[in-house]
Amino acid sequence: MTDLAATHDVVTDGHDGGHGHVTTTGISNEKLAMWSFLGSECLLFGGLISTFLLYKNRSAGGETPHELYDLAFTSISSFVLLMSSLTMVLAVSAIARGDHRTCRTWLLTTAMLGAIFISGQVYEFREFLIKGYGFTHSPAWSALYGLTGFHGVHVTIGIIMLLSTAMLSWRGHIPTERAEAVEIVGLYWHFVDVVWIIIFTVVYLIP
Repeated sequence: MTDLAATHDVVTDGHDGGHGHVTTTGISNEKLAMWSFLGSECLLFGGLISTFLLYKNRSAGGETPHELYDLAFTSISSFVLLMSSLTMVLAVSAIARGDHRTCRTWLLTTAMLGAIFISGQVYEFREFLIKGYGFTHSPAWSALYGLTGFHGVHVTIGIIMLLSTAMLSWRGHIPTERAEAVEIVGLYWHFVDVVWIIIFTVVYLIP
């Protein structure tokens, strides 16, 4: 009976350090949902990357995207985005030890770095448009705008998530017992960073 009662407590009250109800996988429902969502996003980005690889040289007689890249500029922009993964780790670490003020600082820093990356992407698109290469110019340019633009939308959503999390923390709605909420946002942010590494390699580094 004691063992049954203990098992019932784990199932009904199952908390992992205040991180929410655990599943049979050993992680919370919320984290499992985020992992499932990211898994579906992998399939989506896989399709977009495959499409770019198929059409990247079909420029309709004009220049291909690879001939107009500013690799140095994009490399700096990419480095900024990758640095935001470090600040995200620092934010998760801060709330885990109960330092909410530091957590908010790193969340806002991560959002700022993400905004710098998006600004760089907008600048790059503007330069392409000035040179006469828009979304409908050719299959190659459509594939480029679709892939990198879609990733930019994901980064923008991540920035909104970061700002919202910082605001909720400031209002006291994310106590230390709910630190996993910040960790879940971090999972999403690390995902868009990893995806960008793949996109940068495939789009900008491979001729």
